[in-house]
Order: sequence, then C-alpha cells, then structure tokens
Amino acid sequence: MILEMKVPSPGESIKEVEIATWLVKDGDYVEKDQAIAEVDSDKATLELPAEASGIISLKAEEGDTVAVGAIVCHIDTDAAKPSGSAPVAEVKKEEAKVVEVKKEEVKVAAPVAPTSYASGTPSPAARKILDEKNIQPSDIVGTGKDGRITKDDAINAVPSMGTPTGGNRGSERTKLSMLRRKVSERLVAAKNDTAMLTTFNEVNMTPINTLRNEYKDAFKAKHGGLGLGYMSFFTKAVTRALQLYPDVNSMMDGDYKIAYDFCDISIAVSGPKGLMVPVVRNAENLTFRGIEADIKRLALRARDGQITVDDMTGGTFTITNGGVFGSMLSTPIINPPQSGILGMHNIIERPIAVNGKVEIHPMMYVALSYDHRIIDGRESVGFLVAVKEALENPVELLCDGNPKKAFEL
Repeated sequence: MILEMKVPSPGESIKEVEIATWLVKDGDYVEKDQAIAEVDSDKATLELPAEASGIISLKAEEGDTVAVGAIVCHIDTDAAKPSGSAPVAEVKKEEAKVVEVKKEEVKVAAPVAPTSYASGTPSPAARKILDEKNIQPSDIVGTGKDGRITKDDAINAVPSMGTPTGGNRGSERTKLSMLRRKVSERLVAAKNDTAMLTTFNEVNMTPINTLRNEYKDAFKAKHGGLGLGYMSFFTKAVTRALQLYPDVNSMMDGDYKIAYDFCDISIAVSGPKGLMVPVVRNAENLTFRGIEADIKRLALRARDGQITVDDMTGGTFTITNGGVFGSMLSTPIINPPQSGILGMHNIIERPIAVNGKVEIHPMMYVALSYDHRIIDGRESVGFLVAVKEALENPVELLCDGNPKKAFEL
C-alpha cells in the first residue's frame, strides 16, 4: 500500500510551508512517528513525523514552498525492513577496486606540456619576484619576446591600488528561511506602515542589584533552581506602566483602536532559526517566580527548536534585551500589530549626580519605540518614566514593600 503524506496545517492562518531539511534520504526505510523533515512556516519550525513505517519516496526538494495539504512524500507500507548493510569484507573489496581504478587513471594521464614563457608567462626568476610582491602575472605587461615577463619587468612592477591581490574573496548565496523572510517582511512593514518614534531614558540599577544580591540565592533554592533575573523585574515594571498608560497596551485596526485589559508580554529571544518572540500570557497576574518560570520554559523551547505557533501568537507589548549582546543604545522596531516595544541595554558603571554629589552607579539606557498614530508624547514619555520609577524603587512599587512575600520565600 502506498501512503500519501500531506503537509498538516501548523495553524489556522498558515497556508504554506517550506521544506527546510529532509532528515531522511529517498529510498530510506522509516519507522512510524520518526521525524522525517523539518518544515518552516512564517511563524515557527516544526518537525514532520512519518505516518507509517515503510520505504519513503520524496516528492519535494529542500527549499521548496508547498501548500498545506500538498503531498510531500510517499511511504510504501508493504516494503520489508532492510536486514542490514553489506558485510565489511565486501565493502573493503569495493574500496580496493576504486583505488586500483584510480591508479590506472594516473598511469594513462597525458604528459605535461613543456613550459612556455611567451604570452605573459613569467620566467622562473620573474615568478619568484612577483610572488614576493604578491602580484599576479596578469596584472602586468611583459616586455620580453612574445610578451614574456622578464626579471626586470617583475622588479619594476608596482602593485595596483585598485586591484585586490591575495586573500580570500569568496562569497556564498543562500536562501533565507521562510521564518527569516517573514520577519524581514514584518520589520519593513513596521517601518513603512507605522509612525514610529523612540523615546529614551536611563535607569539606575543599584536598587535592583541590591535586592537581587540579597535574595537570589534563597530564591534559587526555594524555586528549584530558577534564577532571579532582570527580566522578571522589567516585566513587572512594564505591566504596571501599561495599566497606568493603557494606550501603550493597544493597537490599530483600520480606523479603530483595540484596547486590552490584560498584558500579554512578548519576550524577544534568539533561537537557532533567528529572532523569536514567544508570549508570556497575563503577565500582570504572575509573580516573580511565575514570570521567571515561563520565560525559562519558552527560551528552552526556542533554543531546542520546539517553539510552536501558539507560543508566539498574540502579545500586546514586547520587551527586547540587546544588552545581553553588549548593545549600549538602540531604537528597537515595533513588533506589529503591537504599538510599543521596550529595549533594554547593557549595564555600565557611570558617574551620575546623586543629591548634589557625583557617584558611580550601574546604569542602563532604556528605549521605548511606539506608534505615534495611537500613542501621544505624554503617554509614551509617562510610560517610560513609570518603568524607570518602578525599577529604581522595586521594594515599594514591585514588591509591595515586602520582598520576601513577593519572591514567595
């Protein structure tokens, strides 16, 4: 019986996928539920499992874009499983034959033609000089008989400033994955279709560092190895600010504004297939432990290529942390159809004025990019100031005055 395997639907809005990698070869025997291919949609990379055991016949190439429901392979379910590979002795015998053929080929090779120094070919002495100067013979004109490059020609040759000499100059053309192409389209659309502006501020990270240093060990021991990272503080600060400035937690839909009474926070993470933005649902109701656990779960799924469309669907606001890569300052691009994105950056000790005195503190620049069609300057600046206030006073504004209770210790 020949089983026709079709592309399953990865999600309601996805109409086509791309064959990223075949994990088996044409004619291989596959077991039921064995992963036979990785397919890219515009939202995620998914594995395609075999629906039955048998000999597989591939009907699509790597890089092909195929519609959901299209046939990508046949599986002959009546085919018997191969007993095994050929004996080692036979393999070695075949290898020996190959070696013998190659030796025969060497014996009958055509004789090497005698060297000619005409038509721009350098003499041995000239060749040595040109090699030392890293000059190609084709870059100079010989003055000897029939265009021969003489020793004097080589001595007088000067490297051309406009002609690359030496070093690798290769290039490689590779097709972007469907996920990367979709990300590119969305980023360009965000620049072209929104009135995007960015406002900046800076945060003194001393209060958070003090709080983390005091409680991170107890937090880790209490919650099964979970770390008390910066992201949970920023997520709590963002959800608080979104509730104070709800326009930042809304989006455009034609001539209408959609406002949300919940905070689904998209967290930008770097995965093997590129940038992904899984969503922490109802982050406004989560504790520090809940946020850290959800972020860790989503980050591991992204790293292992197990992220799903549902994990990345939705989101009312995005946080991205370029600081982990060393970024000092940036203007993050809005993740459409959202209206705002907060960019975190690296923490650097800088001198600042505190109560009329110069002190050195760990400082971070933060940036809010927002859609000016729906968010005015007052809301955008007020939102970022509210984030700053919460981060610089985490005990009162993020922990309700009781860190032990907030960290569930």
